[in-house]
Amino acid sequence: MNVKAEAKDSRFDLMKWLVVAALVVVAVVGNQYYAAEPILYRVLALIVFAVVAALVALQTSKGRAFFVLLKEARVEIRKVVWPTRQETTQTTLIVVAVVLVVALLLWGLDSLLGWLVSLIVG
Repeated sequence: MNVKAEAKDSRFDLMKWLVVAALVVVAVVGNQYYAAEPILYRVLALIVFAVVAALVALQTSKGRAFFVLLKEARVEIRKVVWPTRQETTQTTLIVVAVVLVVALLLWGLDSLLGWLVSLIVG
């Protein structure tokens, strides 16, 4: 891309972001204004405004980059080797046991220090 095309893209991106901001403001103000209406209608209107704002945001260069990031993250999540139920249970039990041991140590240390302070203070 040449510099002139990037500058034009950035100018239009700013306008698109302003449209997104305006949509969000209209949705919030409209939700407040129509507070007496049933919640279902207000939620549906907010969803429509959110979808339109997201579609406009995806037309910007940052929006496209974010969409690419989401697709790449999904690919990476598929590569993760998730632990089995047995591994998860064993790890959880180990964590619980360590937490209990540390809690008992801290309780003992607190009791000892409290006893020492009571001896000193009287």
